[in-house]
Amino acid sequence: MPTIDLTGKVAVVTGSGRGLGLAYAQALAAHGASVVVNDVDEEVAQAAVKSLTDAGGTAVAEVVPVGTAEAADRLVARAVRAFGRLDVLVTNAGILRDKVLWKMTDEDFDAVLTTHLKGTFTCARAAAVRMREQGEGGTLILVGSPAGQRGNFGQTNYAAAKAGIAAMARTWSMELARANITVNAIVPVAATAMTETIPAFAPYVEAMKNGEPLPDFLRKGEGFGTPADCAALVPFLASEAARGISGQAIGIGGDRVTLWSHPREVKSAYADGGWTPDALASAFPTTVGAELESVGIPAPTFPEA
Repeated sequence: MPTIDLTGKVAVVTGSGRGLGLAYAQALAAHGASVVVNDVDEEVAQAAVKSLTDAGGTAVAEVVPVGTAEAADRLVARAVRAFGRLDVLVTNAGILRDKVLWKMTDEDFDAVLTTHLKGTFTCARAAAVRMREQGEGGTLILVGSPAGQRGNFGQTNYAAAKAGIAAMARTWSMELARANITVNAIVPVAATAMTETIPAFAPYVEAMKNGEPLPDFLRKGEGFGTPADCAALVPFLASEAARGISGQAIGIGGDRVTLWSHPREVKSAYADGGWTPDALASAFPTTVGAELESVGIPAPTFPEA
């Protein structure tokens, strides 16, 4: 088995004061990378840095909300100022403003898109500029979500942002290939502050907090585990072992790792001379519409009592 060694590499992890972001930062530091921790709360950011350094890692903090070009430039500059370079960017920062369509305000929509989608764009752009100047390649790891892959009730803004992030990963993997910069989206599933609110998961998350292991039907069947379970994917993708992997959406959670498919045409039908509305109404149900695609994140399957 190869040993993942990130000694000498420098990473920025946005939104890494707590939760999944902190787990990503800890995993990178544990494998030798120097890490710039980012959060909007100074106290939270410094506590995260302390957790990394107490474990023998190297880290500094940059307190700034992502979304603007200025924030992105600050994060890259902090990495260069503290450690001399930038090799890895993990765009994890995010917020939620969940509401159904007819109740969602412009402010709800804009806030989520600014942090998730524009924050990913601005940080990735600043990182790509620096990595291309260095001329030694690099790694962009964009954090997606099952909501972006499948849609999710009440999450217009979040699902749209995460779908856009997956699309950007595919696009940037092509644009940055000549610079030897890999770009992938990861799709984590873990017990976090958000999933704790899902009634079906709540008792298992509470039991986990009390030291009980999650059952196999969750860890394997649902791919649901701890943030640390998801974090393993980040140092792997940042390593030389993953140099040939780019443009992918990779899911991880619990004991399961998955590869998500790209959107693609799955069925076709033809009409000589083109289609009319009447012809579509006649043919669609028995041709391309015979088995429509499902939407939404599948409900968890629990064993019968």
